[in-house]
Amino acid sequence: MTPQAPTPAYRRLSVEERRVQLLEAALALFAHRPPEEVSLDDVAEQAGVSRPLVYRYFPGGKQQLYEAALRSAADELRLCFDEPREGPLLARLSRALDRYLTFVDEHDTGFSALLRGGSVAETSRTSSIVDGVRRAAAEHIMSHLDVAEPGPRLHMTVRVWITAVEAASLMWLDEDKQPSLDEMRDWLVEQFLAVLTVTARRDPQTAGLVEALAADL
Repeated sequence: MTPQAPTPAYRRLSVEERRVQLLEAALALFAHRPPEEVSLDDVAEQAGVSRPLVYRYFPGGKQQLYEAALRSAADELRLCFDEPREGPLLARLSRALDRYLTFVDEHDTGFSALLRGGSVAETSRTSSIVDGVRRAAAEHIMSHLDVAEPGPRLHMTVRVWITAVEAASLMWLDEDKQPSLDEMRDWLVEQFLAVLTVTARRDPQTAGLVEALAADL
């Protein structure tokens, strides 16, 4: 009698591992379909678990799961801007954008789910989660610029650029990630310097920053 191969031992997932599994399944679905068209049954099937198990981890239902998935993606995006204060500013910005675009490249479903709005599942809480990423990015940039109290023109310029980075990243996904990641990174860095240069014509605070940046080039 031919001996049978041993059956692989079943390993029960920890609470945190199961939660991560459910969040990843939810992000994959929310990225490609409006949240109102995704059911908990869909999430359970995507994760290969039962519907009651999904409810056990997210008793608030789909809205709670949707918000948790957004927070998960937002937390990862915030880390992209955590750059050591070493070397020229534009080089630091380039490294941060490298991480940001790499995240977009490797987690395109989660990125799309985080930033594409207009859903009935969108609430003040979900909007706050998304805006938290933008605020964190702006705070990191101001820190690297050594600006403790940005004036309204500089603050608006940085926030507008961050919004442009988001929009460009989503279009990059729609265009099959063309141009290359390196080209996108360099172009976005050049855009940052360009918008600062325009603002500098009307704002002495920004003009001083542009002069300092030019010395690093």
